[in-house]
Amino acid sequence: MNPNAIDFNVNPFVVIWEMTRACDLACVHCRAAAQSRRSQFELTTEDGYRLIDDIAKLQPKVFVITGGDPLKRDDLYDMIAYAKNAGLEPSVTPSATPLLTPEAIAKMKAHGVKRLAISLDHYQREDHDAFRRVPGSFDLTIRAIEAARDNDIPVQINSTVSKRTAADMPKLAALLAQYSNVVMWSVFFLVPTGRAKTADMIEPEEVETLFGDLYRISKTVPFDVRTTEAMHYRRFVLQQMGVTQIDPATGLVDASTMFMQHGRRHLGVQMQSGAITRAPKGVNEAKGFVFISHIGDVFPSGFLPLRAGNVKQQSIVDIYRTSDIFMKLRDVNNLHGKCAVCEYRELCGGSRSRAWAALGDAFASDPTCTYVPARASQA
Repeated sequence: MNPNAIDFNVNPFVVIWEMTRACDLACVHCRAAAQSRRSQFELTTEDGYRLIDDIAKLQPKVFVITGGDPLKRDDLYDMIAYAKNAGLEPSVTPSATPLLTPEAIAKMKAHGVKRLAISLDHYQREDHDAFRRVPGSFDLTIRAIEAARDNDIPVQINSTVSKRTAADMPKLAALLAQYSNVVMWSVFFLVPTGRAKTADMIEPEEVETLFGDLYRISKTVPFDVRTTEAMHYRRFVLQQMGVTQIDPATGLVDASTMFMQHGRRHLGVQMQSGAITRAPKGVNEAKGFVFISHIGDVFPSGFLPLRAGNVKQQSIVDIYRTSDIFMKLRDVNNLHGKCAVCEYRELCGGSRSRAWAALGDAFASDPTCTYVPARASQA
């Protein structure tokens, strides 16, 4: 299949299942406000099998088992194996706690895990541990990266941008470059939900400055750099590349050769260990992305609390393809403000989660974007 031909109205690029909210960390920014104990309302093992069967029908390129901490559930390994046997390529995002032992990582590998995603928010031990609010988290994270390397597991590092961490992202990138199995750095621009607060967000001008840092870093490090909940980084990259012609209907660059030669590390299809790991076009909430909570509720994103249904009553296939909120979010004609007239609206579209959290309107303009579209400036 030509990856650029993926129809996000039919098939998501990414499916994330939060199998539990239980976690022994107490991170200051936690989306889920996770607790130490599991909920009695979590999807059961049998529910999980049925969900995975349905997810396989959607044929996502990326399937992520997350939490909380998935290691708080004894059936994690069975879920990994079941997903692999269903034709998916399961990734897992464990928390850096004493549960994440080298033996646990080896067991995940034996059951078919494709990639680990591990959080690291600062290059200094004490600052990372303060952010995660558990002493020793930094050392456990480094141990996990090394154990994954020893088991030939690619690692994605997830880092949160906030006022506590933004200035030191370049130094963190230098630390990550020391590990040969780090293949992706996902830089998450904080959304004020869960424990995260609006006061923790950096200013729009600081966002653009950090975009410049990330773009420069991407040219020198051995891993790919992407942003999470900063869709406007796609616009920034194209501007740096000197690309001005965008297909307004698809969000793809008209000069496809230039796009693939110069922009693929930022925006295009990437291959790691034989698997496509980057979306061919702009993924956004409900647009190539779907999130299933620990109790089976379905959302456009883990950061956008607009419930579209529950997998106990309805297939995830039907919810993704036909739910009202998903269909509205996939239609850029529903956007408001400058996002509505932006020439990058298909490629970017802004963070719907941040618009909801900051402004109470999922279709409003992303408040962290400084760009003024040509049509808006002419108004």
